[in-house]
Amino acid sequence: MLYSRPCEYALRALTYLSSQEENTLSRVHEIAESEDLPAPFLAKLLQQLARTGILTSVKGPKGGFGLARRPGEISLIEIVSAVDGTESFNRCAVGLAECSDTAPCPLHDTWKPLRTQITDYLTEQTLADLATALARKKQLISLDGGSGKGV
Repeated sequence: MLYSRPCEYALRALTYLSSQEENTLSRVHEIAESEDLPAPFLAKLLQQLARTGILTSVKGPKGGFGLARRPGEISLIEIVSAVDGTESFNRCAVGLAECSDTAPCPLHDTWKPLRTQITDYLTEQTLADLATALARKKQLISLDGGSGKGV
């Protein structure tokens, strides 16, 4: 897995928020119910995303969470970084304290280009891209009757 369960929850919640009308606020329980996520944990996660500037947060009876920017302006690496950090992308693949081009571990030459590809992908892909891909996947699933085998 590339990222943690909390990061997966964040991606799912943010994808949900990206499908809402612009400048719309959604309450935690609404997001949690729609995405089948644990509401108490999601509340803390959304607050964390608000502190990093990915979300806006409004307290009170008409409050909730909304995207701070358009989905196309939020990269996946920004989300992963806000939840998990990016240290794991820079760590040695086998856990050695010292691993570099000059002092490589046994997997260094294989892992380095993969790490670069993953980082580049997450940097280039946006929340809008993720939401579009998810909507397309849901459409394909509904067309084939939910078997997941395609049309």
